[in-house]
Amino acid sequence: MLNRIRQLERESARLEPSENHRGEIASLTIAYAEAFLKRLPQVNTYEPDKGRSKDLEQAFGEDAGDLSGLLATLGSAVNHEGINPASGGHMGYIPGGGIYPSAWGDFLADITNCYSGVSFASPGGVKMERQLVQWMAGLVGYPESSGGDLTSGGSIANLTAIIAARETMGVRARDIERSCIYTTSDTHHCIDKAIRAAGLADCKRRLVPMDDRFRMDVTALNQLVTEDKAGGLRPWLVIASAGTTDTGAVDPLDAIAEVARQQELWLHVDAAYGGFFLLCTEGRQVLKGLDRAHSIVLDPHKGLFLPYGSGAVLVRDEEWLAQSQAYHADYMQDARIASGHYSPADLSLELTRPFRGLRFWLPLKLFGLAPFRAALAEKIWLARYFHEQLEKTPGWETGPYPELSVVTYRFVPKQDDADSFNQKLVEAVQADGKVFISSTLINGKFFLRLAVLHFRTHLWHVDYLLGLLGELTRESA
Repeated sequence: MLNRIRQLERESARLEPSENHRGEIASLTIAYAEAFLKRLPQVNTYEPDKGRSKDLEQAFGEDAGDLSGLLATLGSAVNHEGINPASGGHMGYIPGGGIYPSAWGDFLADITNCYSGVSFASPGGVKMERQLVQWMAGLVGYPESSGGDLTSGGSIANLTAIIAARETMGVRARDIERSCIYTTSDTHHCIDKAIRAAGLADCKRRLVPMDDRFRMDVTALNQLVTEDKAGGLRPWLVIASAGTTDTGAVDPLDAIAEVARQQELWLHVDAAYGGFFLLCTEGRQVLKGLDRAHSIVLDPHKGLFLPYGSGAVLVRDEEWLAQSQAYHADYMQDARIASGHYSPADLSLELTRPFRGLRFWLPLKLFGLAPFRAALAEKIWLARYFHEQLEKTPGWETGPYPELSVVTYRFVPKQDDADSFNQKLVEAVQADGKVFISSTLINGKFFLRLAVLHFRTHLWHVDYLLGLLGELTRESA
């Protein structure tokens, strides 16, 4: 037996590289990263799929591989085709970030293998994440009783909030078929997933009409709720958006909050895209009333430019999360040490989770808040600039003036069908590859979208797109 154990120990020792081997791994990896960042301004934002990912189909074997070759495969099979999310030319969908210090935060979190799920395991890690939650709560104007959790993104954050709402409002299985949820047709589709995952799919869904700027119509909301109550139903949840994905619209949060107060509804605001615009003067007025929501979702991988996998859920009263998520197991009895506060595992769907706080904390501390404020204000002004340039150019139809940093627009040719023309237009921009834009349907019409949120997106990217659009539409103007 002992001989077998020692043999296995020798074989498994390869999992612990020597100091020299670690240095070699670090050197090659940093060199790859630096080369990627150095050529980033020159490479395309979008490259079509040319089948290079087939290099990843090779079976896993018993023998050790060569890191140089593996990094080369990474470069050709993963980091070459599709959308380059690190590029400032990414102005489609809602771009994610990926600021440099966050990568080192993840590196340190992974090397130390810190587990921040319970205070017993890492008092400092939990304290760091609580500090970040408290900072975000203060940013939105929440009271000291508030709480929250760092999540993998907006989808899980929205699910966590809706479960907390369900439990706090006392919605049980027997109540579901007469319970009413109010959204608009522009509410993010992850909300639909969350409602289903929370066991609420059989609730009555009311799509509240929108105004001409694609914001929830508050008068219509109040009327629908009143009618449902008169009909013997139970209205309980209204979900508003602070920056829709389609148009960037911000629902009238203050007015919706007043309806929710009078009608005794839980107000949840999906501010995954728009919430961090509170940091700049240009965004604060637009988001007036956000502090009145019972729960809020933010995405630091959007508005704070962190790597993908960075979300947050906030609630006005931390107990709402704890009552919906806290469980105990006998094997974790050692972890039941009084810390004076809840651990993330008590407030979350996750028990096993990465230490997300360090990728968040490190850049905020290293850079300070000022450059984040400036970057967010810059994105608003770039969107306004783009909208104004198109407005004064013949042939272009623009959507509402941007409240945040999304612009909807389309070209109306003199002869061709507008929908098919704009579909070809977005395909032509993507084929050029220097910048990336996306499209959507608005009232059944094909529209193009500009979403300016990447920290690397600057005036020259917008000007390049304007010039390219001008060239592509010149003969049809």
